[in-house]
Amino acid sequence: MSFDGLFTKAMSEEIASLLKGGRINKVHQPSKGEIIMIIRAGGKNHKLLLSAHPSYARVQLTNESYENPSEPPMFCMLLRKHLEGFILENLYQVDVDRVIVLEIKGRNEIGDISHKKLIIEIMGRHSNIILVDRDRNIILDSIKHISPAINSYRTVLPGNEYIAPPAQEKKNPLDATEETLLRTINFNEGRLDKQLVNSFAGISPLFSKEAVYQAGLANRNTLPNAFLNQINKVKQKQYEPTLIHTPDGKEIFYFIPLDHIDGTRQVFSSLSALLDRFYFGKAERDRVKQQSHDLERFILNEKKKNEKKIIKLEETLVNSEKAKEFQLFGELITANLYAMEKGMKEIEVINYYDENGGTITISLDPQKNPSENAQKYFSRYQKAKNSIDVVKEQIEIATEETAYFDSLLQQLEFASPKDVVEIREELQDGGYLKAKFKKGSKNKQNQKPQLEKYISSDGDEMYVGKNNKQNDYLTNKFSRRDDIWLHTKDIPGSHVVIRNTDPSEKTLLEAASLAAYFSKAKESSSVPVDFTAVRHVKKPNGSKPGFVIYDNQQTLYVTPDADKVIELRENLKKLNVQ
Repeated sequence: MSFDGLFTKAMSEEIASLLKGGRINKVHQPSKGEIIMIIRAGGKNHKLLLSAHPSYARVQLTNESYENPSEPPMFCMLLRKHLEGFILENLYQVDVDRVIVLEIKGRNEIGDISHKKLIIEIMGRHSNIILVDRDRNIILDSIKHISPAINSYRTVLPGNEYIAPPAQEKKNPLDATEETLLRTINFNEGRLDKQLVNSFAGISPLFSKEAVYQAGLANRNTLPNAFLNQINKVKQKQYEPTLIHTPDGKEIFYFIPLDHIDGTRQVFSSLSALLDRFYFGKAERDRVKQQSHDLERFILNEKKKNEKKIIKLEETLVNSEKAKEFQLFGELITANLYAMEKGMKEIEVINYYDENGGTITISLDPQKNPSENAQKYFSRYQKAKNSIDVVKEQIEIATEETAYFDSLLQQLEFASPKDVVEIREELQDGGYLKAKFKKGSKNKQNQKPQLEKYISSDGDEMYVGKNNKQNDYLTNKFSRRDDIWLHTKDIPGSHVVIRNTDPSEKTLLEAASLAAYFSKAKESSSVPVDFTAVRHVKKPNGSKPGFVIYDNQQTLYVTPDADKVIELRENLKKLNVQ
């Protein structure tokens, strides 16, 4: 658990130093469990993210962009009514718990001074954001309602008194002394890291394991000193926001270094910058997954149907290729009619086509006479012969469908809510889903897709298509003939275009990194990426959306890197600021 009580302390201090005394200008609710507050402080606007997501609950300043729904949810409307235009008087942590309180002051509708508290409880799936009238301690509303049937200890519903989460009855680590530690820990019991977590509030296994690691041979002489050294880093605000990439591919973040964990380390200028990097794409993909669950299930089912169809068709093809055997049986039966009679189940005859003159046993239908048995095999021969071409054509179609749905699944991995709408529209246009017509939808369909833009280190514009509509528009309409086009080789992925006819090798590698990252090979290394001029890319008539063929290509090998993608996106932000 990286976002523990001590991390919460460090984060609340960071945010308070920047936002205390600021004015809340705007409130948004981009998703079910997230609130964005635009706060003007220190002569600039800051974007404060409050999340009660069951997996990604946190409070941080963010530079990420969030898409807001066309109609704000009720909780968002309530926050706007009570908070917009108000001043953030104070922001603090409750003890060393994962609870942050925003104290807000302003004038209500009749001009009287009004005090509110916005309480953010960061507690995994029990996380919540609660608006409280400070003077009366009454809940005005919360992002999650908790009835008495769910929690008998406290009710979180409008009109109820606000009751804090139950205390854990643990010691405050910031008040710990060597004597406290020696009285608390049983050194004969073992599992010292677990004992520390169970004894002190606000610390996670990450903190306790680091303290035990720093103690070396942890005992009564070494552990207290190591633990208190770690606590002193917190007291003196010696924070070093660090992201660790472990050898097994995991990412772990914390506000101080963790020497007990192996891996490469990235140090950030602030805790918020660290969280922006750690949650890059994760939270949005989760939001999209919730919104596109039905779509993903439909695409998966269609893909599986086509995969099963291919298996059955291949079995049919194998049977169809027995056509010559059926013809042989028919001819041999005809040649041996004189030796047969109705009721026979099989007959052994000389195979005239066998150079060695061997015999062959042929199964017969006892209900048919010899001539009818011969006709049965001739009929099966003709049917099998005629079906081979049809079956091969059906296999080709089913294979194309499977590849198409596979590409859609890949696109959902990187889709924004807007991209999901376009994917849904594409399936409706293709007749896979029933179209739902709405007023004004015709004009919406004629709008140009919005492409994702990046800037290379050399200042070249690079564009990425996140779905088939965007890919078709980017490659076939937006790009110029001599722009450079990139795509992962034989792997589903995004089209990428560099708006330069002769980009540098560095720009080519950066664009290839984008193509590899926004592909099915995102987690692979040495991903092959083809590049060629746009004029060498063609869309065959009648082909699926997003499908193209190309030639005159060259191939680069790159390893996808999220940090590189962030860097290229930051280049665009810097350019916009200038």
